[in-house]
Amino acid sequence: MTIIRCIALATLLSIPALSQAEPGVQVGFSPEGSARTLVLETICSAKHSIQVLAYAFQAPDIMQALVDARNRGVQVRVVIDKTRNLGKASMAAMDFVTRNGVELRTNDHFHIHHDKTIIVDGNTVQTGSFNYAPSAETANSENVVVIRDMPEVSRQYITHWQSRWDLGKPYPGR
Repeated sequence: MTIIRCIALATLLSIPALSQAEPGVQVGFSPEGSARTLVLETICSAKHSIQVLAYAFQAPDIMQALVDARNRGVQVRVVIDKTRNLGKASMAAMDFVTRNGVELRTNDHFHIHHDKTIIVDGNTVQTGSFNYAPSAETANSENVVVIRDMPEVSRQYITHWQSRWDLGKPYPGR
């Protein structure tokens, strides 16, 4: 009986704990479609929080995904480049998300606020060249990198996001 218990214990100890997630990296590209898919999957995976840094902010599907997350009870906070988002499509996107509970700030502290990053639940980071605009989805050559369960990377992106949030000004809506 002791040998069986030892084998059972050894077997149990050799199984990785389910609570320890393996770090992972995924990449996607556009206009092939995998970049857009990864961005939407990242947003849809959120359970608690989404923090966004954006240059262009106007893709209807991404705006809808952010609002859907907010409607699921996820806290959604966004910082965007002020100057880049003065056009009609951007203003409509900004109004849509803020009317639906997304917190939005504009940043004009830098010549260009050129970040393109989404942080989900403090442990998933999406970054790359992909702008949150229809042209990035269908016309431009873009890339997305999604980094999961790498705490030091997430921590650095959260610190960066917070500094931009602090510099931003609340969007008043129209």
